[in-house]
Amino acid sequence: MPEPSRSKPPLVAADLDRLALRYVERFATTRARLTAYLTRKLRERGWEGDMPPDPEGVAERMAERGYVDDRAFAEARVRALARRGMGARRVTMALRQDGIDAEDTADLAEAIAADALRSALVFARRRRFGPFASSTADRELHKKQVAAFLRAGHPAEFAFRILSMEPGEDPDALFTTGHS
Repeated sequence: MPEPSRSKPPLVAADLDRLALRYVERFATTRARLTAYLTRKLRERGWEGDMPPDPEGVAERMAERGYVDDRAFAEARVRALARRGMGARRVTMALRQDGIDAEDTADLAEAIAADALRSALVFARRRRFGPFASSTADRELHKKQVAAFLRAGHPAEFAFRILSMEPGEDPDALFTTGHS
């Protein structure tokens, strides 16, 4: 374990609360992220309290007071990632990284799935693939585009359906054919 920095005094319980409040006023966060932040601060500065430090307890108190709301954070994160064109697999992975529990992720799975095709189209538009391209992709470019869709968390079926469309073709046709 690295030697705590001596440029600032070691932390006490009041310092943890103060650091937590400053963090939640500046950033939308989750209990897990707040706990990780406080743990990092403890590692950097050391501890001088009477009792052992409890970053999890501080994060829980912040959640009880309404300063941290994992569910609201997850919903906002899902919307933001969908606007960027990320697929369900990538969104679920991001929620897991943010410390959102499996129950909240499962509750949001239906919303994620409902927007999956629209999100794939957003991705295609941003990257100028399929109906948003200026010309039809050759075989090598098509492979790279499919790989990009998969890395973005979209199912291969969506990638192939979107990439099979001709440049300039109406992407809304995907919704009228009953494949959403």
